[in-house]
Amino acid sequence: MEAPSKTKKQFSIIGSHKTKSVVEVTANIIFIVCAFVAIIAVLAITVYMIYSGAPALFKVGILDILFGTTWAPTAEDPSFGILYIILTSIVGTALAILIGVPIALMTAIFLSEIANTKLAAIVRPAVELLAGIPSVVYGLLGILMVNPVIYKLEKFIFKDDPNHQFTGGANLLSAVLVLAIMILPTVINISETSLRSVPQDYRNSSLALGASKIQTIFKVTVPAAKSGIITGIVLGIGRALGEAMAIVLVCGNSINFPLPFNSVRTLTTAIVSEMGYAGGLHREVLFTIGLVLFAFIMVINILLSTVLKKGGKKDDK
Repeated sequence: MEAPSKTKKQFSIIGSHKTKSVVEVTANIIFIVCAFVAIIAVLAITVYMIYSGAPALFKVGILDILFGTTWAPTAEDPSFGILYIILTSIVGTALAILIGVPIALMTAIFLSEIANTKLAAIVRPAVELLAGIPSVVYGLLGILMVNPVIYKLEKFIFKDDPNHQFTGGANLLSAVLVLAIMILPTVINISETSLRSVPQDYRNSSLALGASKIQTIFKVTVPAAKSGIITGIVLGIGRALGEAMAIVLVCGNSINFPLPFNSVRTLTTAIVSEMGYAGGLHREVLFTIGLVLFAFIMVINILLSTVLKKGGKKDDK
């Protein structure tokens, strides 16, 4: 009587092993397909941007497009210089990062290291709500709240300057403030997750050696989480560079040198503003602007990934 029962157990074990192997093979196939889909998507976007944006570089001239300062695509003798547009995107993104990242990092440290459970339960949903607000709503809030304040500041600073062209608060400074607010949830969420993933033993060891809690946070926990924090900053840069709808409402949308109180236009707002009616060479140049924006984001990702790898090798040594 015992032999049949053992045989049944053996068959059930063999069956379970076969089921597990089928599940594992199926899961591996699904993972591989998903990975290839992601790779194909990136390659397709890259090829399409080069195919659509590169021809205008040769028709107009690379130097004329990238280093020209006059944008007059509908003139009798059209000009397609986008230097001021490029500089505006670089300066605006850099200033937004300088303002937003310290605030976001301090908020992430507060949520992961300092705040008690009840307080964190209030602040964290507020941060997540920021991430869910549509871009156009940020733009409308910028028009109603940021632009009037900046306009008052502008009038105070340039009240005795008859040559200053007032923008009504729609200028680079307003765009920077709106961008700084928009990148907060991205950087906060990723930084907090990275800080929470640091082993508790690191903190305990630092405190046991006599370090204060603040010293432990900034000399142990934050350096240990720097990879995730930098990833959050990279995504924040991508959000700032790629934002269009909110910025087009608060930046003034004129092509000027990127000074704080100048009405400006970024790479994304240039595409949004004119793609609806552009045709021919004008439309091709707008795709070239998209190619430049795409190249910026790729270069930033590659550079920061290289920095992270070098930092990781130093830490290992």
